[in-house]
Amino acid sequence: MPNPTEQSRPAHPRRVYAGLRRHPWLADGTLAVILLAGSANEFGDAAVLPASLMLAGTVMVRRRFPAYAYAAAVGVGAAQVAFGIGPTFTGSPLQPTFADAVILVLLFTVAAQRPRPVSLAALAACVVLFAAAVARWNPGADRGRHPVEFVLVTGVFYVLVPVSAWLLGDSMGYRRACSTALEERAVRAERERDTQAQIAAAAERARIARELHDVIAHNLSVMVAQADGGAYVFDAAPERSRQALAEIGRTGRQALTEMSSLLGVLRTGSETPPLTPVPAAAEIAQLVSQAREAGMRVSYTVDGAARSLSGGLSQAAYRIVQEALTNVRKHASPGAAAQVTLCYGPDELVIRVTDNGRGAAGLPRYGADRTAAPVPAGQGLTGMRERAAAHGGMLQAGPRPGGGFEVMARLPLAATALTSRGAA
Repeated sequence: MPNPTEQSRPAHPRRVYAGLRRHPWLADGTLAVILLAGSANEFGDAAVLPASLMLAGTVMVRRRFPAYAYAAAVGVGAAQVAFGIGPTFTGSPLQPTFADAVILVLLFTVAAQRPRPVSLAALAACVVLFAAAVARWNPGADRGRHPVEFVLVTGVFYVLVPVSAWLLGDSMGYRRACSTALEERAVRAERERDTQAQIAAAAERARIARELHDVIAHNLSVMVAQADGGAYVFDAAPERSRQALAEIGRTGRQALTEMSSLLGVLRTGSETPPLTPVPAAAEIAQLVSQAREAGMRVSYTVDGAARSLSGGLSQAAYRIVQEALTNVRKHASPGAAAQVTLCYGPDELVIRVTDNGRGAAGLPRYGADRTAAPVPAGQGLTGMRERAAAHGGMLQAGPRPGGGFEVMARLPLAATALTSRGAA
């Protein structure tokens, strides 16, 4: 079991670092105090104190105005070189102050926060300033030294130090830019993921709404028709009334089975939803027979050679015919006759459902290029249009010139034909 004391040790420096990041002025103020304290023993020269104070002041504004603060610090350093401002010790020439380290700190800040051309210009200015300081402060002391020693100890040192500060700042800026880019990419990816999830959820809700509408509307309309017919012949023909009741029970059980299969996708537990056959185009004949048993006059015709359809396309064809017959039962006049025609062409399947009723008289046509159905039939026509569009097809619905209503859907069969040839 880990020791709580050992776990708390690495968290303490992180808390300190996080606190300094939240209060950067505190870190800069501490650095300024340290620089002034390091220069305290150099205040014998009256000009050293004002120069040190100005250099320490540039540290306080280095985060908001790094370029201006660096320019001010370089200006103070140039004044020190020009006027000979600095401490002197016994037997030693004029020396830079401890506060002059601010120039390196500000060079690091410029390299980390400003574009590379700007930071390279700042590095060149720092190197020139340091070279001038070497020439200004050390000529007399270096007369007795070997030239190689002078170059290694003084010249290289004053060049390597600013270059090192620039390299550290430039690498820090590069890492920060990479980190910012990664964070922005992560935020953008998360936003896109949420958007895709919302789109998928909306599409799934629309699909479930279509399925619920088709299942409930069709089966309930059949049950209502059977119930009305059974009640009408209850006294005159009890046997037909019993048949109607049996058909109502069968239709209700079928509706419950389809409903259970549909709602199974919404279950979140470990229970597996029951597997039931998905309605297909091959069952349209059974659908027409069911409508006939419910008292509707329906004829069914298939033109062309019927072929096997993909699962989604086959289900779409079935649902379109189912919803069209439901609309005939709901909106056409009593006793209206319907005609269901499936025409298998070389490239498309044309579904046409017509009736001679009066329930849709005066309504405008509804095509695939319309964004909303002007027909007061709820979600039926919209669902049929969405099913056709999902498979690259189109749907048109509207009154017929001679009376009645017509629903025509065109579903492309190119993908199905390619699949069949590939399987062969």
